[in-house]
Amino acid sequence: MFRFPSVLLSRRLHRRELSSSTTSHPPSLPLSHPIYLIWGSNTGVGKTLVSAGIAAAFLLSSPTPSQFHYLKPLQTGFPSDSDSRFVFNKLRQLSLIRNPHIPLSASHRVINLSPAVTASNPLAGEEGVGPPPELLCKTLYAWEEAVSPHLAAEREGLVVKDSVVLETLGECLEDVAECGAGKERSEVLCVVETAGGVASPGPSGSLQCDLYRPFRIPAVLVGDGRLGGISGTISAYESLKLRGYDVVAVVFEDHGLLNEGPLMSYMRNKVPVLVLPPIPKDPLNDLMEWFESSHYIFSNLKEIMLSAYFERIKKLHDMPREARDIIWWPFTQHKLVPDGGVTVIDSRCGENFSIFKVQKTEVIAPQFDACASWWTQGPDAIMQTELAREMGYAAARFGHVMFPENVHEPALNCAELLLQGVGKGWASRTYFSDNGSTAIEIALKMAFRKFSVDHGLIVHCHEDTTNERSTELMVLALQRSYHGDTLGAMEAQAPSSYTGFLQQPWYTGRGLFLDPPSVFMHNSTWNVSIPEGYHLESLKGKSITFASPDEIFHKGRDKSELATVYSSYISKVLSGFRGSNNVGALIMEPVIQGAGGMHMVDPLFQRVLVNECRSRKIPVIFDEVFTGFWRLGVETAVELIHCVPDIACFGKLLTGGIIPLAVTLATNAVFDSFIGDSKVF
Repeated sequence: MFRFPSVLLSRRLHRRELSSSTTSHPPSLPLSHPIYLIWGSNTGVGKTLVSAGIAAAFLLSSPTPSQFHYLKPLQTGFPSDSDSRFVFNKLRQLSLIRNPHIPLSASHRVINLSPAVTASNPLAGEEGVGPPPELLCKTLYAWEEAVSPHLAAEREGLVVKDSVVLETLGECLEDVAECGAGKERSEVLCVVETAGGVASPGPSGSLQCDLYRPFRIPAVLVGDGRLGGISGTISAYESLKLRGYDVVAVVFEDHGLLNEGPLMSYMRNKVPVLVLPPIPKDPLNDLMEWFESSHYIFSNLKEIMLSAYFERIKKLHDMPREARDIIWWPFTQHKLVPDGGVTVIDSRCGENFSIFKVQKTEVIAPQFDACASWWTQGPDAIMQTELAREMGYAAARFGHVMFPENVHEPALNCAELLLQGVGKGWASRTYFSDNGSTAIEIALKMAFRKFSVDHGLIVHCHEDTTNERSTELMVLALQRSYHGDTLGAMEAQAPSSYTGFLQQPWYTGRGLFLDPPSVFMHNSTWNVSIPEGYHLESLKGKSITFASPDEIFHKGRDKSELATVYSSYISKVLSGFRGSNNVGALIMEPVIQGAGGMHMVDPLFQRVLVNECRSRKIPVIFDEVFTGFWRLGVETAVELIHCVPDIACFGKLLTGGIIPLAVTLATNAVFDSFIGDSKVF
């Protein structure tokens, strides 16, 4: 099938700059070293303690020089509360206990402060001994009030767009890659600690699980060992999974309630669940003994994180070769796929794929999905999550339901919305199927039955006479048409590269294929191009041009000389066709022929063609699998060509491409042609 080719801030910024900044492309995620997001099932569950514990296990037990990066994108309650300073201080304390003669080199920086923060400016940082630092702690944005970031940002005048937060974080992650240049993969580790819980808002009000989604950084979830913690931890886990995050481990503090049992049962051993010893409640306790007693757990967690990272890198590198060995891609000549020509898609977010690239180093980079303009472009990143949530709900509620003689709420709601939307004013029945080609096959069967009933080709009976074929029905269609790749759908389209012997040896082209006039724009003028064969004596010498597309689509053109020319041409071709009495359906793509080369057909011609078929009782099928659901700027092409079909097919954007689904809409008259006293009929 025809497809389109696929086509940081390290300074203090004022509120105006932050709120107006945008990024045209989401930043890339470097994969040179492991990077993890630290999430909490709620606020106050010990995320920063876990971050510090991972840092200690990584830096203070390694036989080789290592480097640990701690990033805190959003910090409220600053400066009295600073998670990056906590990690900075605790690691230096632990370092002195474990290696008193070899001090830990460390640095601490806060990049962007709200105007409400006092004049004691820590931007210069707190530097440790000996470059390059082994521990690098950074806070990206800090607010004074100890409230949710969205509220602090509003009250203190440091309003930051999601795109700017991502850009700043992306710059810091690039710094991680640069600082680790020349080191082994396992010698550098970065954790990015979120604020509050999984669904806590960021400074713009977006949920953090949505805010950081473009990076899709693997996650460690800090669960809750308290009463009610099982529910909160599972809810947080499901929120992350629903958005496509990979959770490599769940870790939480032991409160003596044995929360790990139900959690491990729920995880089905797919995700390790680690339990930390109880944290001392005495505020004067420096936690050094707790960190020492937790060392084994954190070492285990560190190994889980490193192992998951290396497994991911190996999989990303191996996938192209493995795919070439076992996958048969559609619309592809495999011999022409070069080495390195297989794109590894890690995920999708909104209009961008996240693809694996090997440049100077490996990265997960955004790539705009230009093909989606052909297929499913419509959902943005937020709607993608909403669709996943709704589909997850439907799947959990129903699983699979055999549809004949059954009904369930999602199907009924969808059918009602379709009839009130794209089928409004003409359709009364919805027939669900799984893809556009199948929807076309169904439409053809509907149309042929309606034609056969209207023209007396079917005698109502209870006998199965399906083997008796007295009439060979044909379709009326357009040159350059495309209606799908199943055998019946291909028979209903004109000869093309899709229907040649090498592609479809059974193809005969069971139809009469008209060459339609097309519309194009040249030098800001809209023109109608008329193929040979049309009698244009009355229009000879006249230029058929229009000042705007509104004029082209105006229904007033029905009274023009060109409408008479079209009508005469269609009538003459139909009358001269040997099998004209057997033309059982008109099928066409309204307005735009997609796979045929993005040709815009003159809407007047299509309207006249529909009217000619109406006069001959030939059912009309609109193939809107490509054009439907606002693709042409209107909900359905019916609004542009000012006539309705008997049957119409929709797909692609029906589910935003998340699952296959198509629908064939029909009038009551088409439906009634199938009503009888036997299933045979």
